[in-house]
Amino acid sequence: MKELKLCESDFRFMCVVWENEPLNSGRLVDLCNQKLGWKKSTTYTTLRKLCEKGFAQNVDTVVSSLVAKGDVQAYAGNRFIENTFAGSLPNFLVSFLGGKKISDKEAEELKKLIDDYKE
Repeated sequence: MKELKLCESDFRFMCVVWENEPLNSGRLVDLCNQKLGWKKSTTYTTLRKLCEKGFAQNVDTVVSSLVAKGDVQAYAGNRFIENTFAGSLPNFLVSFLGGKKISDKEAEELKKLIDDYKE
């Protein structure tokens, strides 16, 4: 499986692409300046790097993603749970909840999610 790991700045850049694709590279420069405070050179350097890594493409100055946002988020979440909680989803949930209680509705939603993903 392809590694879908992105550093924070690359993820923020890809969020701009995901939210606006397909978009002209000039528009991408404008959006990255507005949303990330980036200069044109930073945007084009990052775009080139992410195209080389297979996350995005720039065809005839039209930029689009090659990897879905959800896939990158799932990969990051799985790596976090694996690295921080030895792969234990229950340990992650206990830590995430931090002792706070959840509502009956939230508990039912979690139960449904678990049932949907059972092997």
